[in-house]
Amino acid sequence: MTSRWSAANLPRLDGKRIVVTGATNGLGWETARGLARVGAQVVLAVRDVDRGKRRATQIAAETGGSHAEVVRLDLADLASVRRCADGLGDIDILINNAGVMAGEHGFTVDGFETSFGTNFLGPFALTNLLLPQIRERVVIVGSSSHKAGQIRLDDPHFERRSWSRPVAYSQSKLADMLWGLELDRRLRKSGSQISTAISHPGWATTGILGVTGISVIDGVIAGAGRVMANTPAEGAAITLRAMSPDIPSGSYVGPDGPFGLRGGPVLVGRSTAACDIRTAGLLWELAEFATDTRYPL
Repeated sequence: MTSRWSAANLPRLDGKRIVVTGATNGLGWETARGLARVGAQVVLAVRDVDRGKRRATQIAAETGGSHAEVVRLDLADLASVRRCADGLGDIDILINNAGVMAGEHGFTVDGFETSFGTNFLGPFALTNLLLPQIRERVVIVGSSSHKAGQIRLDDPHFERRSWSRPVAYSQSKLADMLWGLELDRRLRKSGSQISTAISHPGWATTGILGVTGISVIDGVIAGAGRVMANTPAEGAAITLRAMSPDIPSGSYVGPDGPFGLRGGPVLVGRSTAACDIRTAGLLWELAEFATDTRYPL
C-alpha cells in the first residue's frame, strides 16, 4: 500500500450520505470538505449548530452548490446522542471523528470522565444506535497515543486514582482501538456487510494536542508542529483513505513518516494492548452497561 494517496484520489461519491462528527473545525471540517468536493451528501454532526450552518454555507460556496445537512450532537450527553440517532435516517458511512483532550478532571452530563465519555462512550452509543441504518462502513478516528494508554476497567473515570490529561486521553484512545477491534469481530460474526476501519492522523496541527496555556512552551510546540506535523487537511486525508472500500475491514491506517508523526496514509501497526481480545470484550460490556445501548445486529 503506497502513501502517495491524497484526498485528490477520492472517487466520486454522488448519492452517498456520510455523517462526520465534530465537523466544524480541524480534521472533521477538512474531512467534510473533502467528501463534499466529490459529491457526497455530508451530514455535519456538531455541538454548535449555528457554526455548523456557517460551515454548510461554506461547503455550498466551495463546491458550487453541494448541500450539507447539519444536526446537533453532543457526545458528552447521551440524551443528545439518542436524539441525533433518532433523527438521522439511513446513512452509508459514519465517521466518528469528534474528540476532546480535557484540560482538567471533569465529568460529562452522565457522570463519565470527560475524555473517556466524549471520545469513547458517546461514539460507542451513537454507533450502536445507528448500526441498523448504516449501509457500508464505520470509521473511528483514533490516535497513536493509544500506545501509551492503559485501560482500568475498575476505575475508568479516575475516581480512585490520580488523573492527568495525557493519561486520561491515552486511555480513551486505547478504548477506541479496543472498541474498533470488538466491533469488527461482532460484525463479521453476525455476517453483516458493514465494514470498519480505524485511522490516526499523526500529529495534526488541530489544537486538540499540545496546548499548555504557557505561551513560551506553546510557541515551541507550534514551531515544531510546522515542521513535524501534518496539516489538518493532510490528517483528514488519512481518515478519507480509511473510509475507502479497498481498505480491508478492521484495518488501522496512519501516516508513513518517522514515528508516525506525519506523512501519507498507509496501513500501520497497533500496540499489543490494542490487540487484546479479552479486554476488548470486557470493555464492550462496560460500555453497553454505561450507555444502555446494545449491539443490534
